[in-house]
Amino acid sequence: MSDFLTSQNEDFSKWYNEIVQKAELADYSPVRGCMVIRPYGYTLWERIRDELDRRFKETGHVNAYFPLFIPMSFLQKEAEHVEGFAPELAVVTHGGGKELEEPLVVRPTSETIIGHMYAKWIQSYRDLPLLINQWANVVRWEMRTRLFLRTTEFLWQEGHTAHATHDEAREETLRMLDVYTDFAVNEAAIPVIPGRKSDAEKFAGAVTSYTIEAMMRDGKALQSGTSHFLGQNFAKAFDIQFLDENNTLQHAWTTSWGVSTRMVGAVVMTHGDDQGLVLPPRLAPIQAVIVPIWRKNRQRAEVLEAAEKLSRRLQGRVRIKLDDREGFSPGWKYNDWEMRGVPLRLEFGPRDIANEQVMVARRDVPGREGKTILPLAGLEETIPALLAEVQAAIYQKALDFRESHTWDVKTAGEFQEAVQHGFARAWWAGDSEDEARLKDETKATIRCIPLEQPGGSGDCFYTGREATEVAIFGRAY
Repeated sequence: MSDFLTSQNEDFSKWYNEIVQKAELADYSPVRGCMVIRPYGYTLWERIRDELDRRFKETGHVNAYFPLFIPMSFLQKEAEHVEGFAPELAVVTHGGGKELEEPLVVRPTSETIIGHMYAKWIQSYRDLPLLINQWANVVRWEMRTRLFLRTTEFLWQEGHTAHATHDEAREETLRMLDVYTDFAVNEAAIPVIPGRKSDAEKFAGAVTSYTIEAMMRDGKALQSGTSHFLGQNFAKAFDIQFLDENNTLQHAWTTSWGVSTRMVGAVVMTHGDDQGLVLPPRLAPIQAVIVPIWRKNRQRAEVLEAAEKLSRRLQGRVRIKLDDREGFSPGWKYNDWEMRGVPLRLEFGPRDIANEQVMVARRDVPGREGKTILPLAGLEETIPALLAEVQAAIYQKALDFRESHTWDVKTAGEFQEAVQHGFARAWWAGDSEDEARLKDETKATIRCIPLEQPGGSGDCFYTGREATEVAIFGRAY
């Protein structure tokens, strides 16, 4: 264990706060509940953003931008929506030294302002589907905050689409859930469970909400992305209407979906260990670092020249960094890059130059077991191949952890034990009141009703009634 990091077993929450700051991902702002995202953390967010953005555009979506300030009256048009967000709103009442005629809400989400604009833009079935995403910041006045996981202001993307039919909108909702699942698994190396939210947990104003749920290293759940089928609720509230092919006026069917900087926290808590971050190679800002080694000053120039040559060879193949900082020992640099989660470390000294080789250390495999000597010849192919192995290995490790911390339960006692350490999987036939009582008793909620179901039926562990669906329960961030 690092001598300056609290171990995960001792205090996972403290470990998380320490590593986010020590790895220079983020720091606290002078404004309560806000964060400053530092360059290393922002580069990680950029990697997340770029990979998601590519997927959005491949599925026909385009980017736009909508205002930060929303008239209060807009939120009041959709009753369930305003009720759901009322405790979290930041409201501007004065501007330019004068009281505003109407208070403005600082954007908590954009369904209302976008609904207003869609009503202007959509006139005919020929205008549909309208597939727009925006990258933005939002503000929700959180009472308990934690860097990346829950902050007053955070960055995210929010997709908003309008469709001619119920089926098209629902298909879009599930398509974007699949996009999030694909990203989480293949880029972030996070095994997620895609599923439907319970009525008690769904988005305010949605007909149906879907989610991808991940398990962190402490056994708690993290909602990592959501996709909402909004039906015609917002279309009716904002008069989003169109003339169909029969020249009949219809209300559009809409969706919304989003992933936020919370995904950075998910990466940290899914893969990190007592030495610091363990970043998936596909998202890592730096995929491999070269640490030059010499014992005598006369070796310095030769080693640095060879290391620079090696770095140039790998540029364009991997995101490479040459650590030529003065005044720090190789051992100190090893620890520093381990803490920052760089997937591969290339140790390169006079003996390696003479033997035309390099010592490569994997971040995901500690100690000597993670080290291997590779010939310099063909390194442009072997390093990317090794990074792919690391990506697959850390995904499998996270999947094995989740599976070993998920229990099928049939009794209240089994349930209570399971949610203290991970997920409970059980037949469920309760209603929202049952779910509320269960949350009061155990601090656990329905994380999702998985899309993949076993079929058949069983007895609900809580109500005893016959159930036709299995749900995943857990304590969550």
